[in-house]
Amino acid sequence: MKSYNQIALYLWCAQPLLQSAVALVLWRRKLHKQFPVFFSYVLAQICIFAVTFPLNLYNYEWFFYAYWPGAALSALLSFKVIHEVFIDVFRPYHTLKDLGTVLFKWTGVVMLLVSVVVAFSNSANSDPLIQAISTLQRSVRMVQCGLILFLLLFSRFLGVSKRQQSFGIALGFGLFASVELILIALNSGGLLGIAHISLINTTMYDVAIVVWLTYALARRAARDAAPNHLQTQRWEQSLADLHTADARGPMAPDSLIPMFEGMVERAFSRSSNISELDEQAAAAKVGSKSGS
Repeated sequence: MKSYNQIALYLWCAQPLLQSAVALVLWRRKLHKQFPVFFSYVLAQICIFAVTFPLNLYNYEWFFYAYWPGAALSALLSFKVIHEVFIDVFRPYHTLKDLGTVLFKWTGVVMLLVSVVVAFSNSANSDPLIQAISTLQRSVRMVQCGLILFLLLFSRFLGVSKRQQSFGIALGFGLFASVELILIALNSGGLLGIAHISLINTTMYDVAIVVWLTYALARRAARDAAPNHLQTQRWEQSLADLHTADARGPMAPDSLIPMFEGMVERAFSRSSNISELDEQAAAAKVGSKSGS
């Protein structure tokens, strides 16, 4: 037990060193301008360590009261980093980016409301503030897992290269978040002790920082010019057409669902029109060959 805690302590001490390297590389390569929230998150993590580490050694009660505000700040910045990655991924698609921004804002509001409700519903068993921050952390971890899963599944449609810095940021968060959620589930079932959880969790966060450092040091990769992302462009155009059409006339209060239905119909109609043009071109090509 003691050896596990010592190893976790050494791994924890390695985090600000690695994060300082990430911040330095981001600054020297001017990536802090492209990802200012992520840069702020890294600096905030270094500052949180500078405050909590000495307290952990000399005064655990003060460490306890300093840890949870730092955890809340870290969770909020992590959520903002997800939004920043999302904006970078959808940079060529302005209408989809605006729609995603609205959805992210509502997601943040819902997460805060859920955290407050869970905190007050369990206030008899534990500190409401701790319950609220813990719930907020888990909600952010779920969104981080969803983001990396989304990028892995749809990167070829969005033209996102797996060598882009935004993908590396999402990959680091996704790896750490998925392992942390698995550890929480194992701990809830009584299958894993606190010492093992602390060691694995700290190790995975170090791995996430190494992933960020690797992507920060790598050469900037351009977006993939894959033909699959033409379908995404059609969705972007369909949503823009609907937005323009709705701006011309009054919208009903419950017009959100019809808007998405119209977007789907327009996207499929464009797809069918393109397929028909391809078939006509192929038939004309065959006809010209037979005529010659």
